[in-house]
Amino acid sequence: MTQHQPTPAQAHVLVRGQILHYLADPGPGDDPSAWEFFDDGALWIVDGRIHAAGPWSAINANMPPDVRRAAVFHDHRDRLVLPGLVDTHIHYPQAGVIGSFGRQLLDWLNDYTFPAEARFATYSVAERTAEFVVERLLAHGTTTASVFATVHAHSVDAFFEAAAARKLRMLCGKVLMDRNCPNDLRDNAVSGRADSQALIERWHGRERLRYTLTPRFAPTSTPEQLQSVGELFGSQPDLHLQTHLAENPAEIAWVRELFPERSSYLDVYAHYGLIGPRSIYGHCIHLSPAERREMAAAGAAAAFCPTSNFFLGSGAFDYAASAAAGLRVGLATDVGGGTGFSLIRTLGQAYEASQIHATPLSGMRGWYLATLGGARALYLDEHIGSFQPGREADFVVLDWTATPELAWRMDNTRTLDERLFALMILGDERCVVATHVLGEAAFTRRA
Repeated sequence: MTQHQPTPAQAHVLVRGQILHYLADPGPGDDPSAWEFFDDGALWIVDGRIHAAGPWSAINANMPPDVRRAAVFHDHRDRLVLPGLVDTHIHYPQAGVIGSFGRQLLDWLNDYTFPAEARFATYSVAERTAEFVVERLLAHGTTTASVFATVHAHSVDAFFEAAAARKLRMLCGKVLMDRNCPNDLRDNAVSGRADSQALIERWHGRERLRYTLTPRFAPTSTPEQLQSVGELFGSQPDLHLQTHLAENPAEIAWVRELFPERSSYLDVYAHYGLIGPRSIYGHCIHLSPAERREMAAAGAAAAFCPTSNFFLGSGAFDYAASAAAGLRVGLATDVGGGTGFSLIRTLGQAYEASQIHATPLSGMRGWYLATLGGARALYLDEHIGSFQPGREADFVVLDWTATPELAWRMDNTRTLDERLFALMILGDERCVVATHVLGEAAFTRRA
């Protein structure tokens, strides 16, 4: 409990439900000190931030009667209340090509990604798509994401406008590409840096928004552009950076051809100053143990994208080995190579990927990965990802029994971990009852 006593003049929200949040990674042994669960619990939210989380009886007793009367009350008894889900890697312009027939990564880029992104030269396309994507994220329980736009600077404006209108904490950046891409999607080292700098000045640190430098991946940027991005990344201590790494064997071979002087794909990024705290790399499937350790030591993070990795036949990310190396890892849909906006469905496939490496992902650790794990990967855990006092009150309410199959399964569970595991394997967006941003309802499922 924080020391100051809130007043009725402040905006109070009181939530009753089955409260679960994480304090740390439970690890492969599901360390019970890593989470807090209150079967009949409460959140006390003041002016959009967590004031207290704990048993309903204790929270209710500690609220002054005039504050209790003034509070907006949400009764979610018998439902699971979690911090808002965090998607660490998503391409919002690819929402229109989800579910397109795919072969492999490089074919996907040429057949679907580039044509889809070229349409964003028209601002209204970006605007409509941003509105659609933000609404779908909220409907799936996602309150924060690390978002790729297109090469067009106004595609970032469109996304940030939609996010700001809903008071969301979001990261986004203009894609940088100056080779090996269509002419209508190509910038250059000078223009890409100028556009990025202007977007940083316009959006970075505004409300809950932060800017992410976004070179698509090493093959579509010249050494000059990578050098420029590295200089910009190093020039301001709180900028973020996102790109792709070691997703596909053909991609890795291409990087080797383009950068023969560098010892590895990761070394390309390291050489140009693109690895460090607040940098996150999509996929990271085909890495050596030494590369995982190098990323961890640098403070970089990996975005675990199992639906996309399976859909495009890229392979299975080794979450257990990456976490054991000390690497920060967040869960990601990777729309549109990924097959939907649901991080719940994505968790189910994360389990399948972990089984390939004979290190099955537990329900308890899975929900950490989708909440605090993602917040830590994006260096946002001082703001979101848990219900510790002072954190921003983004949360999602899930129905354990949203489908007949789930209801039947829940009748046959005995422990919290069994319930959490069943929810991540059998659950989907139908489980999302409500999504709240800064304590306020941003999505409510119709009965």
